[in-house]
Amino acid sequence: MLHRLSIRDIVLIDKLNVDFKNGLCVLTGETGAGKSILLDSLGLALGARADSALVRHGCEKGSVSAEFDLSTDHPFWQILDEQDIERDDSLVLRRVVNADGRSRAYINDQPVSVALLKQAGAALVEIHGQFDTQGLLNPITHRGLLDAFGTLSNQAKRTQTAFRSWKQVERERKEAEAALEKARADEEYLRHMVEELTQLAPQEGEEEDLSAQRQRMMHGEKLIEGMKQAHGELTSHKGVEVNLRNALRHLERIAEKAEGRLDSVIETLDKASEYTSLGIQELERASNEVDLDPRHLEAVEERLFALRAAARKHDVQVTELPNLKDRFEAQLNAVEAGDTALQELRQKETALRTAFIEIAEDLGQKRRATAQKLDKAVNDELTPLKLGGATFATTIQKLDAADWNETGCDKIAFEISTNPGAPLGPIAKVASGGELSRFMLALKVVLAQADPIPTLVFDEVDAGIGGATAAAVGERLGQLAQDVQVLVVTHSPQVGARGNHHLRVSKAENNGQVVSTIRPLSDEERTEEIARMISGEQITIEARAAADTLLNAV
Repeated sequence: MLHRLSIRDIVLIDKLNVDFKNGLCVLTGETGAGKSILLDSLGLALGARADSALVRHGCEKGSVSAEFDLSTDHPFWQILDEQDIERDDSLVLRRVVNADGRSRAYINDQPVSVALLKQAGAALVEIHGQFDTQGLLNPITHRGLLDAFGTLSNQAKRTQTAFRSWKQVERERKEAEAALEKARADEEYLRHMVEELTQLAPQEGEEEDLSAQRQRMMHGEKLIEGMKQAHGELTSHKGVEVNLRNALRHLERIAEKAEGRLDSVIETLDKASEYTSLGIQELERASNEVDLDPRHLEAVEERLFALRAAARKHDVQVTELPNLKDRFEAQLNAVEAGDTALQELRQKETALRTAFIEIAEDLGQKRRATAQKLDKAVNDELTPLKLGGATFATTIQKLDAADWNETGCDKIAFEISTNPGAPLGPIAKVASGGELSRFMLALKVVLAQADPIPTLVFDEVDAGIGGATAAAVGERLGQLAQDVQVLVVTHSPQVGARGNHHLRVSKAENNGQVVSTIRPLSDEERTEEIARMISGEQITIEARAAADTLLNAV
């Protein structure tokens, strides 16, 4: 509930703290005393449009804070959790307006957007006036209220879950169809590419090997000539190997006489002779391996160029060609398996759609039964509120399949007719200002336990009525206040007498400036205020007696 409203420098209010209690709180006062300023200030804290005209003359800024006490399980807290705003023992919505019209918004002293403040305010307070109403006038809220009235919220959640599951698989099916269609369009190309790469049969490391072969064959004659010359140098005359062996024999014959001085020389020359022999053998082998066949060179080049052309065609490296063939084959396999997977998705989608329709249609039947009960309850409230010629009806229309949504298959709206035989229409368009507030009151009385908004404000709901009708309005406001906190601005003594708490708004001149104030009334002051509302400025004995009668009758 709304616990406290703190106002600083707003229009005629310089500094004002107002404490509110649960139940029915009535606000009274003479016309022009500042009751509308109080409601404007509350609206500002709830996210209403800021205006520089609200800032008190001569001040740089004005501010309003609205403090609420909420149960820990109230749905409002989810809004803060979604925005990562820390919870506190109490909840404070605050708005600061500068003289230039700019404003700042806060929730629990954390800066927030005005849009978030407005969302929070709409979840906490609903204001009903003759010309400015919200909440129940928005058809978007009607379905949720009907479900809450008929305790259908759990089935509504199941309907939502069924719809989302169906639509998720529907999206998957559409994506699979698009992918399969694209794959089929590429199928002939893929088969051609696989066949082409199969014939080419690229091997890992093949390009490097072919390139090396080509280089050797292109320089074959130079290689042969160079190797012949080297072989000649090694084998001409007696040859290097023979000379080394002859030198060794000479040294070995005198080695004993050298007393070991030649051992290392003999060992080194022996190795040199051995390596020279091996070198000549390797040179001869390498010479024999040089391929000077032009047909072989042509074949190597043709193969190398074919591999490189295929790589350019597919915009890959030659080394990637073997894996490319595997990828093409995998895509072909996906096309072949796609029909099976798509068929499974279609079957699943059909089953989920059928499940949604069953749940949604069952919910629709229960909503229609609930609507009849709601309509009767609301219409029973209209006659005592001087709306006996009016009719309230919950219209439930079947939606086309294309318009089905997570709320079900029906469009739900509260509508009224203000005269017998007149067609039904939206509440906001059909009802006049005074009728509108009383329609809202009738609806709120019936839906009190179904609507989670903890504080309701009625601005002159009794305008244009009196006597028994005003008494009926007061009675229903008191009944409504048993479930939620109700604040009512009234000029009706019958309504004022119904209040659990009574605040009086007044204005007076202070240091040359007019200032509005508000304060709670004692029992004696309350009698005087009700008497003033009955007789006007001159309070008579009869008015006081009538006031006592009204207060004692409650």
